[in-house]
Order: sequence, then structure tokens, then C-alpha cells
Amino acid sequence: MHSQRLQRLIEALRDQRLDGLALMPDANLAYLSGLSFHPGKRLTLALVPADGAPPCCVIPALEHGRAGAAARIPMRFFPWHDAEGPAAALAAAVAAAFGPDARGRTLAIEYAAMRVMELRALEAALPDLRTRDATPILADLRMVKDAAELAAIEQAVRIVESALERTIAQIRAGMTERQVSRLCSEAILAAGADSESFENIVASGPNAANPHHSNSDRPLQPGDLVILDCGARYQGYISDITRTVAIGAPGDVARQIYELVLRANAAGRAAARPGASGAAIDAAARAVIEQGGYGAHFIHRTGHGFGLETHEPPNIVAGNDEPLRPGTTFTVEPGIYLPGVTGARIEDDVVITADGARSLTTFARELRIVEA
Repeated sequence: MHSQRLQRLIEALRDQRLDGLALMPDANLAYLSGLSFHPGKRLTLALVPADGAPPCCVIPALEHGRAGAAARIPMRFFPWHDAEGPAAALAAAVAAAFGPDARGRTLAIEYAAMRVMELRALEAALPDLRTRDATPILADLRMVKDAAELAAIEQAVRIVESALERTIAQIRAGMTERQVSRLCSEAILAAGADSESFENIVASGPNAANPHHSNSDRPLQPGDLVILDCGARYQGYISDITRTVAIGAPGDVARQIYELVLRANAAGRAAARPGASGAAIDAAARAVIEQGGYGAHFIHRTGHGFGLETHEPPNIVAGNDEPLRPGTTFTVEPGIYLPGVTGARIEDDVVITADGARSLTTFARELRIVEA
């Protein structure tokens, strides 16, 4: 599996007339090689030559043993010790990957992930280096999930839905957002997740008007809408779900916006099919909210891709006209946010199939009212 991914990458590099690719210790490296590192202060870089030779990995010596055992593809490792620094190891890796005279090479690099530290080190090791953004190449490789990836995602979905049900069953008026957040975190881990996908969001009452609210000590109050946004990570892959519940009977405005978001979510999912674009799905969901008079309060894109990362291509947003292919996974998550008043969001994980689309998340979407 990983060797096939590497071969597809090499073909793409050749098509783009690139000499190779430099990868940070991040999701793309994990996708291609199975290696997973935290990007720390010690220089770690993988160099993938376009001629098909094994990638060269510059790595801190303390990580060498673990990396050698974990790599799913043939790799040449160039370890370095703290006392000596990484320059010599990087120079040796460059020579091995691109030959003794690497002047004037053109490499793809991760514009959104590479730091100044790594870029300056590459520039020093590769005189007259030219760079291009690797994002389109890597996004194209990763966007369509294979059967093993989808199986991991579906398990991550099962885990988070079980945890969300357990969390909602415990919510009561008077609990704080942070207390509910802790219940959610514990339930996700207890259900079998390796970790949470991201720090969960519990946004109640007027706090629900902020899509990326930071959990607070505000107590949940009767009449509140409460947005619960959470996810699970399983075997490297994530799920991402949002449901909105009411604490006791909600007011008329809260009910109105919830029903609009519910219809918008359904419209977005219904618009998903092979060949549809992110822009078309966004337009379908957005039209419902605009026709309901709240278009100005739907303040973010309708969704985003996910897989190894919580946010990855494709973006489900106006301007993204790329046709979606079977196996592409993304969220559909319309919302309405009324500053100082309340908000609602319903988010599902969707995969494009051969003849349509399937919602991987099946948690009930109708407004759930918990005891006040």
C-alpha cells in the first residue's frame, strides 16, 4: 500500500518536472512512509528523489531505531547527534538523493507545513535551490481514500458517535461547558479512540454564536442551544461530528434557526455525488439558509476534507470547482450564528461513492431536548 503511494508520488513529481520532494515530519510523511513524528526543534526531513531511488531521511539519532522499525517503505536514514548538529547529515542525504552536485535543483516543499528552520537548512545544502508548492500534488494523492483508510475512518465515526450519545445522556442544566467537555473527552477515549481528533467544542447559549468557541465555565441554562463538536482518532484517521442540543424547551428563534440548519445539512448531503464540486455542495446548503433570511449569519464554508488531518482538501466552498471523485471524504456542516444570542450547527462526515454519496455519520439530526 505505502509503496504504491510512493510510486504514484514519483510519477507526479516527474510529470511536474521536479527533481524531488522535501517532507516535514507530518501527515504527508506518515501517509507515504508510515512514519509518525512530532515536529520538534530537532531538524527532521525526508527527501524523495524523482528518479525512484529510496527516500533519504535526516533524523535525530534518538529517533533512528524507532523510525527504522516503523518505516513501511525502503528508506535511507541519516542520523545526527545533538553535539554535532544536522548540517553534515543533511549534506550527506542531499548527495545521496540528488547526486554530489545538487546545485540548481527544483524541489516541491510543503508551503503550509515547512518552517523557516527547515527551509534555510535546505537552501544551505542545495545552492540555488528553487521551490514549488507540493500541496496540489499531495492533496491529489490523499484526497481519495482507499478501502483501508475508509475502514479506519468508519471505526473513528463509530467511536465518536458512541461517545457523543454517552455525553448527551449525562448533560444537565447547571453543568459548565468545561464539565461537559471533560465528559466528552473521557467518553471518546473509553469508546476505543487512540485520541481525540481535536480539542472538543462545547458552546452554550450566546457562546454558540462563535463557531470556534473556547470552552468556558459558563453553566448550561434552560432554553440554551448547546453545540457539541468532537472527533475521534483511530489508527491515524479521524472523525469529526457536530450536533446541537437544547436544554429544555428552546425559544422560537432557536427552533427556527435549528430547522433551517437541519434542512441545509440535508441539502448539502443530497448535492454530493461524483463530479459535483465543493462549490455546488456549498451553494446547495447555503441557499436554504439564505432563503430563510439568515444568509449573513452562515459565516464559514460548508465543509472541509478530512482523513489523517482534521482539515485537508477538498474545501466545500464557493470557488472550488474541482469535480469530486469516489472515495473523497469531507464534512457537511452548515451553521447559523446570531451574535450575543445563540447558534446552531449540524456536521456530518460524507464519502463520495460510485453512484452518489454516503453519510458515514448517522447520529440522529433532529433537535434533541435534554432535561433542564
